[in-house]
Amino acid sequence: MAWRRLTAWHGDRLDEIMEEYGWPTAELVGEEAARAAWLIAQHADRQLDVQRRALQLMQQAVSVGSASPRELAFLHDRTLVNEGRKQVYGTQIAGVKDGSPVPWPCEEPERMDELRAEVGIEPFDEYVAKFSMA
Repeated sequence: MAWRRLTAWHGDRLDEIMEEYGWPTAELVGEEAARAAWLIAQHADRQLDVQRRALQLMQQAVSVGSASPRELAFLHDRTLVNEGRKQVYGTQIAGVKDGSPVPWPCEEPERMDELRAEVGIEPFDEYVAKFSMA
């Protein structure tokens, strides 16, 4: 319960920051704080409005080279999954089958690794190998 309150508080604070300043880029707040903002948005699963705003503002920041396309891809997938839609990059894991992580359904599963490469994410098999049970 404390975790839920803390993430909600962080989400609310990020929303205030985005309202006033836009996406908190590294140029604006420093690398560490920019990464923290992304992590807060990424985990604001119960605050879809905050995730959607972060996604929109982060897309603008990425388009001018002020934010990470890789982090944007993770946030994009997380938001889609939270909306009950198919993800693009296969970053969100649905569960484990036969000892291997399985992604939530993807819009174009056959293009998943190609799309991942475009934003600097390793192929799905390499990514999940980090988490596999030995």
